[in-house]
Amino acid sequence: MLPDLLAYAARILPGLLLVGAGFVLARADRDPLARIMVLVLGFVLVRDAMTPMGFWRLGAAGGVPWLRFTDRAGILVLLGLGTVALTAAVLLLDAGLRSTVRWGRPTPVTLAWGLGGGVLAAGPVLLLSTATPQAGRGGAVAVALLPVLLLFSLSGNLAEEVLFRGFLQGRLERHAGPVRAALLSALLFAACHAFLASTVTDVGWPLLAFTLYEGLICAFLRLRDGVIAAALAHGVAIFLLAGAFV
Repeated sequence: MLPDLLAYAARILPGLLLVGAGFVLARADRDPLARIMVLVLGFVLVRDAMTPMGFWRLGAAGGVPWLRFTDRAGILVLLGLGTVALTAAVLLLDAGLRSTVRWGRPTPVTLAWGLGGGVLAAGPVLLLSTATPQAGRGGAVAVALLPVLLLFSLSGNLAEEVLFRGFLQGRLERHAGPVRAALLSALLFAACHAFLASTVTDVGWPLLAFTLYEGLICAFLRLRDGVIAAALAHGVAIFLLAGAFV
């Protein structure tokens, strides 16, 4: 496990140094937009570099996307906890970014909307996936791995939602209005999967279509109930897709 994590760190380090330098230079700006875009680029680097390292696999069967994560639980736990720690550090250290995030309240209604949004996002993909045998879309997943997979799905996608629905959508609302900001955050979220869909993998349009659909659900959940609901929906959707439940 350690050699793989060190190799992953070495792969992303040059890009992260550039991202860090850009973030530091942008700290002087009162408008957080430049810092937000730098962080988004850093997240895309960290996420997409998981593919050549074998930490996850993506594909499409009959025009329907599928994904599977590594079965090495230790890697998933460390990546998930590391992502949460970095997100917390950014929120703690940058008041300007922190002010853009509308979390919402973790009420039963908010949690229900988040869970429902996750099922709504994953449901059509799971339904269409049944036309292809499981072996043709990543294979089975060990039951013992599911708790770790849930932890990773919730933690990793919390960071992504803080970026896109917290920082970005929150900043856009100040100038574009709530609905336009939600639409823009969904479109930019999908666009930030273009390299993953077209160069890092060959999944192509099915991945972009799914991320746009999922992005719209999360964006309007954020508009209605805050980042908590959006992050829960995103994490649940990824867990359902990666868990090989059908």
